[in-house]
Amino acid sequence: MEIIQVPKNLLHKIKKSFQSLWLDIILPPFLIICRHRSLLCQTTLNEVRARYAGSALGFLWLIIYPLLFLLTYAIVYLFIFKIRFPELSSYEYVAIIFCGLIPFLGFSEGLSLGVVSVVANSNLIKNTLFPIELVPVKSVFVGQATQIAATGILVIILGFLGKLSFYSPLFLVVWICQILLTQGLVWILSSLNVYLRDIQNIVPIAIMLLMMLSPIAYTESMVPENIRLFLSLNPLYYLIISYRSVLMLASLPSLQVTLTMFTVSIFLFIIGFFFFLRMKQLFSDHI
Repeated sequence: MEIIQVPKNLLHKIKKSFQSLWLDIILPPFLIICRHRSLLCQTTLNEVRARYAGSALGFLWLIIYPLLFLLTYAIVYLFIFKIRFPELSSYEYVAIIFCGLIPFLGFSEGLSLGVVSVVANSNLIKNTLFPIELVPVKSVFVGQATQIAATGILVIILGFLGKLSFYSPLFLVVWICQILLTQGLVWILSSLNVYLRDIQNIVPIAIMLLMMLSPIAYTESMVPENIRLFLSLNPLYYLIISYRSVLMLASLPSLQVTLTMFTVSIFLFIIGFFFFLRMKQLFSDHI
């Protein structure tokens, strides 16, 4: 059998193309966050403190807020819709809801804060110490505060239910994908909001629709076959399924769910970054 030899110059071109892809496209958004990580952490913590500084309950709202959402969902689905799973107790079903509710809260808060971040921090447009592209990053990080507190509560609940497993720590990987996905969307929407302020009014409506279309309190098997395609178009679907699999069901999500989650998250993160860089050149003319 004759072995086909690839010309050395072709191999060199392929290698150079991959290096260019890695250095010029994939790495830059990660590098800018890594380079300013200390400043990002400091400003994020300061903003989280400022959000609760004037309230009587302070940081307790980080716990109260997700628990109120969980209570509402539990009452609606357990006592009004009377949804039951033969293989799950009521407590386990509440934990299923919480596994889906937590990433939704983190996503929705990050998106809500991020979409107005550039307009609200117009004074930083020409600041070299804190580049304007990091302002939406800070907003997304601030939005994760509720999710961090709620995840701590969920871990305690899962511990009491005996649901923690070898797969449980993998939720950190899913969380990173969620942050990448949210950040990519926020870079795009926050830059568009500079030119079209209607975006900041549309986003809350979109979040409400996503809440209804996300499998927070129901499973894929409960959705009619003819509308499952619409469910799969929702990027939160893959995140929620993955959280539920590793935290509650002690299993890995399917290969299709995993690949889609990774691909969409990284793609949006990179596209969002370069879209923001292109748009920010005109910010000073519109703010």
